Amino acid sequence: MIELERWDETRDGPLTEEALREKLESSGYSVTRYVYPPGTTFGDHTHPMDKVDAVVSGRFRMGTPDGEVVLEAGDRLVVPAGTVHSAEVVGDEPVVSLDAVRAG
Repeated sequence: MIELERWDETRDGPLTEEALREKLESSGYSVTRYVYPPGTTFGDHTHPMDKVDAVVSGRFRMGTPDGEVVLEAGDRLVVPAGTVHSAEVVGDEPVVSLDAVRAG
């Protein structure tokens, strides 16, 4: 099941790239940073492992079996292994994304 988590400043403190990375890493994830320019799209695909797409800035539309959601700064989408999904940068601002997979 796809799970959306939003940054909560009262619980998590101010949103920064470092804080978001730290939150993912403290949950056992290995994190890679990507910057996707406007117009970037990823068609339907899967991954062999559980994955988290977290947005530092910009807007990222994710298509999932449960429908579409637009991720914004601080949003994290947990995508289980084998789940078909797609992604698209929305608008004129690049998306700075932290791509996280279980470390180990």
